[in-house]
Amino acid sequence: MTAFNLCELADRVGGELATGAPTIRITGAAPLADAGQGDITLIDDPKYLDILRASSAAAVVTATRLEGLSIPQLVVPRVHDAFAAICRLFRPAYRCSTTGVHAQAVIDPNALIDPGSWIDAFASVGSGCSVGAGTCIHRGVTVMADCIIGRDCTLFPGTVLYPGTIIGDRVTLHAGVALGAYGFGYKSSDGKHLLASQLGWVEVGDDVDIGANSCVDRGTYGATRIGEGTKIDNLVQIGHNCRIGRHNLICSQVGIAGSTSTGDYVVLAGQVGLRDHIHVGEKTMVGAQAGVANDIEPNQIVLGSPAIPRFEQAQQFAAISKLPEMRKQLRRLETQVQLLVQAKAA
Repeated sequence: MTAFNLCELADRVGGELATGAPTIRITGAAPLADAGQGDITLIDDPKYLDILRASSAAAVVTATRLEGLSIPQLVVPRVHDAFAAICRLFRPAYRCSTTGVHAQAVIDPNALIDPGSWIDAFASVGSGCSVGAGTCIHRGVTVMADCIIGRDCTLFPGTVLYPGTIIGDRVTLHAGVALGAYGFGYKSSDGKHLLASQLGWVEVGDDVDIGANSCVDRGTYGATRIGEGTKIDNLVQIGHNCRIGRHNLICSQVGIAGSTSTGDYVVLAGQVGLRDHIHVGEKTMVGAQAGVANDIEPNQIVLGSPAIPRFEQAQQFAAISKLPEMRKQLRRLETQVQLLVQAKAA
């Protein structure tokens, strides 16, 4: 069992032990609701003091010394950064520590595999592929022909790279990601829907993360591109020929139709839908469940469907909330008008 005393933890995170014996042994780290005996927890607001007092935690990380606590306090400038560092001591982030190719992996003889990478059992790598040093390909991953995978990437189980996919360095693809599937493009001919050309590929920049069961379709003739540093949540669909800028944040269940582009540092909240052939300007934020039907200028915050600037949307929401009372007022006015008409006719 991993264990540290409070003095060691204070040294690790640059904190000060305000109260409590420095030799108390800490065997785990957990949030306040889950902390038990031997755990260190955190508190970032005095309103949680009563919960902390009722907790079985052995120690607490705080930003300032709190009065009236009986458990040891580790005071640090940035509570969450320090607590995350402590959690990593007890539960290190996953890293692939093995190199080589598992005997039950299927590697085409024409693939170029760096000896510093790891390919697990039941993964397959096709002809003409290259895999960079430090990359970890987990069980059940399928890398089809002519794919290029950079250094220090992680492909979790069930990931599929269609032919010609290119991913940069330090890319993380979570379980079930599919890159390079055919785009949803059809031509109608003689009463049938015929698949349009699917001759392009997908290109993913450095330091991109793509969440579980997300899909990026190949371009029609060229690349569908995901820019450097972009982070994509689970269950996201990005259509063919899209150009996603650098350092975008794309939340769960976003759908982006084909040939749409975004600038750098765009944020798309959950369930946002972007229509095809539009551009979202840099540093724009699109609120949850918004439907974007037209280009958006840079540095905007838009809400609703159709998406419009947040102040306009706020005015519309406020007006909608008044509609029931306005309806009653309209009925009263109609009644008064009818009475006036009747009186005049008499």
